[in-house]
Formats: sequence, C-alpha cells, structure tokens
Amino acid sequence: MLKFAIAALSVAILVGGQASGAVADEFDYARSIRPETFTLDNGLQVLVISDHRVPVATHMLWYRVGAADEVAGKSGLAHFFEHLLFKGTKAVPDAAYSKIIARNGGQDNAFTSWDFTAYFARVAVDRLPLIMELEADRMTGLVLTEEVFLPERDVILEERSLLVDNNPSSLFREQMGAALYQNHRYGVPVIGWAHEVGALTQQDALAFYTRYYAPNNAFLIVSGDVTVDEIRPLAEKYYGKLKPQDLPERVRAVEPEQHAARQLTMRDARVRQPSWERWYLAPTENTGAPGESEALEVLSSIMGEGPRSRLYKRLVIEEGKAVIASTGYYSTAVNDMDFSFSAMPRPGESLDDIEALMDDEIAKLIANGVTKEEVEGAVTALLNDAIFALDSPMTLNYIFGQTLATGGTIERVLQWPENMRGVTVESVNAVARKYLKPNRSVTGRLLPEEGE
Repeated sequence: MLKFAIAALSVAILVGGQASGAVADEFDYARSIRPETFTLDNGLQVLVISDHRVPVATHMLWYRVGAADEVAGKSGLAHFFEHLLFKGTKAVPDAAYSKIIARNGGQDNAFTSWDFTAYFARVAVDRLPLIMELEADRMTGLVLTEEVFLPERDVILEERSLLVDNNPSSLFREQMGAALYQNHRYGVPVIGWAHEVGALTQQDALAFYTRYYAPNNAFLIVSGDVTVDEIRPLAEKYYGKLKPQDLPERVRAVEPEQHAARQLTMRDARVRQPSWERWYLAPTENTGAPGESEALEVLSSIMGEGPRSRLYKRLVIEEGKAVIASTGYYSTAVNDMDFSFSAMPRPGESLDDIEALMDDEIAKLIANGVTKEEVEGAVTALLNDAIFALDSPMTLNYIFGQTLATGGTIERVLQWPENMRGVTVESVNAVARKYLKPNRSVTGRLLPEEGE
C-alpha cells in the first residue's frame, strides 16, 4: 500500500524515519476516515470521503486501464489519453476543459501508471456540479479526428524526448525495467517506446477509447467538504445517464520463473555522476501471500529509508563512500513489482566499492536478519505517516484510488494499519530470504562514456 509519503514527507524528515509510538498506538484509523460508497446502475462506483474543514472538494475519476493493458506493439496509448481527454467534445470543444476549470478557480490534471489512468480537479465545493458535468461528458463524448490526434502525437513524442531521451537517468531506469521483466508489460515504459508511439493511428486511439472508457470500467472518489447525501444525486444526474459497455477481461502476461541474475551497464556522455541500482522482482498486495507486502514495506524502511536506515548509516555515514543510499518498494499494483536498492558514490569513489558494500549489507540481512527494535521502529514510523496523511483529502483520494484501481477494496485500506501492526521479525526475515535472491534481480550501472 502507498506509504503516505506525500503528506508525511516533512514529518519523516523531522523524526528521521523513527517516529514516536504514542500516536500510532492509540489512533483508530478506520473510524477517522469513514468512507461511504454506493454504485450506480451503470456500474460506476462512487466513494465519498468527508472533510469539512474548508469548503473545497477534490473530484478524481479513475479508469481501470493503464500501460500494462495495451496491446503489444501499441505502447503509449494509455498515456496518450491523459492528453487526448483534454482536447474537447461536441459540448466543450477546442480544449476548453481546463480553461473552464481555471475560470472557476479550480485546478486540474491527470496521471497514468501501468495499472490505471486518473483525472482530477480540485474546486470550491459549489463548483462540483460543473466538474461532474464536464467529466461525464468527456467519458464518452470525446471528438477524435485526425486534426486532433496527429498534432498531439507529436506533442507526446516531444515530451518523451524531453523527459526520457534527454535524461540519462530516465533512459537507465527504462533499461532496468526492460531487463527485470522478461514477459510482463511492466517492462514497457508508460510513456511508450518512441517508435511505437510514432506509429499509433487515430483508429488505434478510437478503439482504445471505446474499449476502456465506460462507467463500469471507472470509479469516482470525491473527498472534501461533501457528504454522501449531497454526492449521490449529482452522480445520478451526470454519470447515471451513461451506458455501460462490454469490457475485456483484464488478463496480463505471466512473468516466468527467473533463473539468472542480470547485469546491465549503460554509458552516456551526459552522465556526470555515476549511479548503481539493483532491482529484485517482488510480490505486491495482490500477488504475495497474506502479510508479505507489509513485511516488505517494513524491510524497505529498515534497510534504506531515512538517515537511520542500515544503508545510509553504512555507506554514507560510516564508510563515507556514497552521497545517497536507499531502497524502494511499491506494493500497490496488479502484478509483481520491484524491490530496489540504489546508491550514488561520492566523487572519486568507485561503483565497485558501492556494490561490495551493498552486497555485504544484503548478505548480513539474509544471514542475521533484522531486530525486534528495528521492526517496531519501522512499523511505528509507517503508521504515523499514515495518520499524518489524513490531513490531506487529496492524498486520501490517491490512496483509496490506487487500491481500488489495482483490484483491492476499501476494507483493504482500512485494514492496512492492523496488518502493519502484525508484522514480526520472523515475517520480515522470511520475505528477505525468499525474494532477495540473485536470480530474481537486475543490477545496473550508469556511467559516463569511457575516457571522460
């Protein structure tokens, strides 16, 4: 589950990743959120999270389709619609959607992952009917002519060039993902491969739109100064009239058993500071045994999150070899994701030394395990981060949205703190020994061109 990092970032810095236990031990997470939900006849689920401190609402519409649902050879289509949905309908032509929201004092945007696409607007609560009208209109009313499609394809290719092709670190992460996944679509970048994006047609886009953009493939989360009794008639009025569609079954390619550790070296003349990464294939909430994803979250916290973590203390403070040493784990996904280790050496230090120290820390973890004090500290920090996240309706919207979009339930979010309290030394050691195996990994080095 999302580690609530957005809202809790400043808190984590202050406490150094080891927060006081008092808040987490006594707080009733589920009772504090109290989400309410209902489903329209056309299949659109609506979730309402009330927060009456300010007269503002966040309207976020999620679609259960992302880059991993694209047909092979058509990469980039899910992200394409993050752009296309702003281009206009018959009722609201000429890319006026965002202009209308801005004139009404609101903010809007969209984002795409491998598993979902989401569109959000934050407005004064009295403007919420306007947002629902606009969003319902473009769910099925998008105008997709060649005149709209072709220029936007060029925009996306330019975006890829700017954000990926001109950024060695982004290119490196693409190569790492492609090496980690031997069969699954998670190895294909969300923005798409440039040659495939450039070959997409208007008909490809129309087929994708009619296939996935429907009320029964979406859900709506409204958080802020609203109640379920206020939202229900609005949702009925604007979304209830939309017709459901026959949806394809969400079937993903299965990643085969992996037998070999992979090594990847990328050199680029634009690199000024080398970096080192290792990614292990790891289960998520949906693919692991009960409790494994929570144990992996705790493991990541112990090993590489914050200045008190093992890697930071060893590589940065004690040895002085690195300027950064960290881990990462993303548990909210439909299929297996990665558990990563990364480091950047101090100028003049070698990646050989960085890798040797990383290997030594991983070996110590596997041989000796973690301690009770480390587990208790990590659990408390994660729970406290979750509590501080309640201060942001936008963050709550995102937490519930990710879970629902990837096959989870409202109950899973509410149960997460209790599941986290159940993490033990034994469960953390078990996932470390089960999943941090060389044959499940890719180790990468990003370096300058030789001779530079």
